[in-house]
Amino acid sequence: MALALRCLRPLPSLLHRAAFAVARGLPRAPGGSPAPLLEGCRQCVQQMLLSRQLATKKAKGKGQSQAKVNISAALVEDIINLEETNEDMQAVIEALKEDFTRNLSVRTSPGALDHIIVVTKDGKFPLNQLGQISQKSPQLLVVNMTSFPESTAAAAKAIRESGMNLNPEVDGTMIRVPVPKVTREHRESLAKLAKQSTNKSKEALRKVRSKSISQVKKFKNKVSEDTIWLLEKQIQQMADEAATEMDKLLAAKTKELLG
Repeated sequence: MALALRCLRPLPSLLHRAAFAVARGLPRAPGGSPAPLLEGCRQCVQQMLLSRQLATKKAKGKGQSQAKVNISAALVEDIINLEETNEDMQAVIEALKEDFTRNLSVRTSPGALDHIIVVTKDGKFPLNQLGQISQKSPQLLVVNMTSFPESTAAAAKAIRESGMNLNPEVDGTMIRVPVPKVTREHRESLAKLAKQSTNKSKEALRKVRSKSISQVKKFKNKVSEDTIWLLEKQIQQMADEAATEMDKLLAAKTKELLG
């Protein structure tokens, strides 16, 4: 007991920073065998870490609140790149934000038409690469297709099918886009689209999570069961936080759309 207390006295900060320091090994005495004191320390730390992990698992089983896992990415970089996983999840969130901004607005402005995709014989292009978009009045947008007159009909079709409740009128190489008064029905339709977009984003998020967990499981025969469990928990925790942020974005967008 005295030995254990001497070992643990300098180690609180180590335990706080990373649960995997022990798995990486402590310094060894000349000849490759562990120094007696360090070996004793390692055993003490392993026991404490296992106790903490089991306590967390038990808390989960009882429905109690759990301490958040915060693994240092540098300590597990040989197993998985947690920073890359986080970046992939954040990319899904950013794509949802962009979709909300571009396609789900009750106010129609020239910028709202920019990224409508037009299908032409030469491929797919954003509308702003084919025509010059301007706003003549609060109730009228105009798309000048003089540079690509052969794509005028395709551009008008893309605007009509954009889901923005627009009915373009073609006049030569000019496309006039009357901006309708925003009705309650249209607002509710946009809110439903926002929900659908969020669900698609959550599906993309689940794919990122599943891919990362599969990567971790490849090492189940090379690292301890507790290491695998902690990494899976960390990844799930990251996914849950991203999903929560998406829910907040949806709530804000729904409020904006429905007024």
